[in-house]
Amino acid sequence: MNTRSFDLVIRNARLRDGRKLDIGITDGLISAMEEKLSGEAEREIDAAGNLVTESFVNPHLHLCKVYTLRMMDELALQDYHGGEMGRAMSAIELAARVKEKYDESWILPNVEKALEWAIRYGNTHIRAFADVDSKARLEGVKALLKAKEKFKDVLEIQVVAFAQDGLVREPGAEELLREAMKLGADVVGGIPWIEYTESDMKRHVEIIFDIAQEFDKDVSMLVDDAGDPTLKTLEMMAVEAIKRGWQGRVLAHHVRAMALYPEPYFLRLTALLKKAKLPVVSDPHTGPLHAKVKELIREGVLVCLGQDDITDAYYPYGRNNMLEVAFLASHILWMTSRQDMEKLYDMITVDAARAMGIESHQMKVGNPANLVVVKGEDVLEALRFHDEPLAVISKGKTVKS
Repeated sequence: MNTRSFDLVIRNARLRDGRKLDIGITDGLISAMEEKLSGEAEREIDAAGNLVTESFVNPHLHLCKVYTLRMMDELALQDYHGGEMGRAMSAIELAARVKEKYDESWILPNVEKALEWAIRYGNTHIRAFADVDSKARLEGVKALLKAKEKFKDVLEIQVVAFAQDGLVREPGAEELLREAMKLGADVVGGIPWIEYTESDMKRHVEIIFDIAQEFDKDVSMLVDDAGDPTLKTLEMMAVEAIKRGWQGRVLAHHVRAMALYPEPYFLRLTALLKKAKLPVVSDPHTGPLHAKVKELIREGVLVCLGQDDITDAYYPYGRNNMLEVAFLASHILWMTSRQDMEKLYDMITVDAARAMGIESHQMKVGNPANLVVVKGEDVLEALRFHDEPLAVISKGKTVKS
């Protein structure tokens, strides 16, 4: 009789449905999930009845900006967090001043520090934004691409070339965005609401999709991120995705103006989002307004949570700890039932992965072994304490234990 062999076995793992199983891992994949797994393993981890799930996923992080808060005053933070976010555009303009000092030499160490925290907290997949404009140039993109290569054995990083200061209003940004894609950026990023007129917003959306089609890349856009109910760039984005045949390859971020939309328009919008297969990332901890998360979920739109910022002009805190993000969202969104908690956990694991185009991020035999052993035996305890995991497995290898 042949004896099975594994690279790694996690013993006494408690699943989210309460079952206790052993998990076998071979060649980076989950190869067995059984009550009492027999066979030999190069290494074993005793989960001791603690929760074991898919690792965490962050679909929205402005990685080129991490730890830049001390490089500027707090005017941008005050404008972005003030009242109904009516001064959100001026906040972005104030925050742009730090980019006059952009240099890969200091951006890269900040990025690496943030990614070390990501590993520590079991975050193995990140969609990372780098500003591309006349001030930032390609310094952020270059730093993120170097970090992606350095951490490739542990983290999957999708680098977004992001036109933070606009395309129509920012001369040369379109050309820089194309240069960023040639350097190896993975996703085309836009922010159409930052333009001055509705026609310019529509043109911004069209340019982003032009570049996406030219380089065969997915799209991420920050849309309607201000306290202005007349903003409708999410609608423009969804319509363009359908027109271009880009359904399922687009991701919308923030949509804070949605909080002010009348119900009839909101319902029409959700129907459009479903037709465009367009998920939404919300970061409710980073501003006084946020998308209608519970209502979007109710209507069948895929929604997930992102960290967004770490100690920059828009948010002073952050540790790349997605359990912490979900814990905060639970309070802000008032999602505190058991069912709500389970959904919040999905929004930082499987749902976030799907939003990033990763369909195999599920704890099933044959899928990649990207897992965390969480302190606590269920989702309630995981969220309550939002501690760093007891162990982190990335691509079948233990990167923290």
